[in-house]
Amino acid sequence: MFKKEKIKDLHYSVNGLITADELQAAADEILLEHGKKVKMPGFRQGKVPLNILRQKYNASAYGEAIDKMMNRDLESYVAEKKIRLAGAPKVDLSGWTIGQDAEYSMEFDILPTLPAIDLDKMTVTKKVAKLDEKEVETALNNIRKSRSVAEKQDAKYQAADGDVAVIDFKGFVDDVAFEGGEAKKHHLILGSGSFIPGFEDQVIGHKTGDKFDVNVKFPENYHAANLAGKDARFEVTVHEVRKHILPELNDELAKQVGQESVDALREHIRKIITEQYVDAAKREMRNELLDVLADKVKLDLPETLVEQEYNMAKSEFERSHANCHDEKCEHKWDEKSERKDAERRVKLGLILAEWGTNNKVEVTREDLQQAIWAEASRYPDPKQVFEFYNKNQNALAMLRGMIFERKALDAMLTHVKTKEKEVPADELFKQASVR
Repeated sequence: MFKKEKIKDLHYSVNGLITADELQAAADEILLEHGKKVKMPGFRQGKVPLNILRQKYNASAYGEAIDKMMNRDLESYVAEKKIRLAGAPKVDLSGWTIGQDAEYSMEFDILPTLPAIDLDKMTVTKKVAKLDEKEVETALNNIRKSRSVAEKQDAKYQAADGDVAVIDFKGFVDDVAFEGGEAKKHHLILGSGSFIPGFEDQVIGHKTGDKFDVNVKFPENYHAANLAGKDARFEVTVHEVRKHILPELNDELAKQVGQESVDALREHIRKIITEQYVDAAKREMRNELLDVLADKVKLDLPETLVEQEYNMAKSEFERSHANCHDEKCEHKWDEKSERKDAERRVKLGLILAEWGTNNKVEVTREDLQQAIWAEASRYPDPKQVFEFYNKNQNALAMLRGMIFERKALDAMLTHVKTKEKEVPADELFKQASVR
């Protein structure tokens, strides 16, 4: 048991002592257990004398024994004090040698006790938007575009935005052709932005058979350093121009996308958009509740967790900015602001974890499967996402934690007061994710 303790808020500093006799007894117990499996010349397996085992394995047995006994003392202390560790303790065992009493110190932070939260006294805004039929028409047109056919036009037709131009091109810088700047019968969707800025604009208006030059300037941050910021000339030949012909909006088209009629398709789209409104409003309510909790709930924070959160954020910032050299990298690391953000994240994480546990919030197998399916659907090869989570238990644990926090927030929202506010639909989507 610990001899001394010093407590300041959530930080504990304790000192312990394990006698030499206790340590040797614990080490011998470990040696005897290990000796059951040891094979050594001159002895049958499991029959190696203890003194021989000590000669060969005493150091490693002592290391295991002292860890075991320090953990024993810590577990006993935590149980007696009815506290919970916020992280692994820092242990100082300097100066100890085998055969001596082991005097050591430990420092650790504990988790705070969550105060009572009066959710029924908190209010959040529930934003409500009326369905705009223009969104329905836009969705219908997108369906038509997705099933459009690019038909070849005659030689008099001038290429327009959205058309497909089948072209040959060859690029030059200072009248010298550069590597990777040539292609034959390339299908270029005009207006797609897939080529250097200004290139597609200069193809618009041309007809089949036209030969002409396109003059552009490579962006300063172009991925090929030898071309970045340089003026370039492309020799272009148009082989053909194809115009996207949209299918008629009729019951046949509706059936192609799984609906019986155009009316049924319209109703299906209305339902999807309405669900998107509801989901967006829910995200806004979660965000607002997080702000209220961060502001109203007073909670001491373990410095260990704050420092860990701060260092993780800093490492991620440095990683993401390591090879960034354009205007997107103007944001600088603000230590004061970032530490405040780290404190907020730790505080909210502790609140949600404690409240959720106390109120029996659970993450089911179905919850995890739905979340993984949702993420996998955004990738060309969903199988890779499933394999990633199957092989990466840390990532799966993080996903479980995110789902738990969302479910805890949703459970909290059933207790708070709400006030409805009618807003334009686009206002619902200003906040894309929970802060």
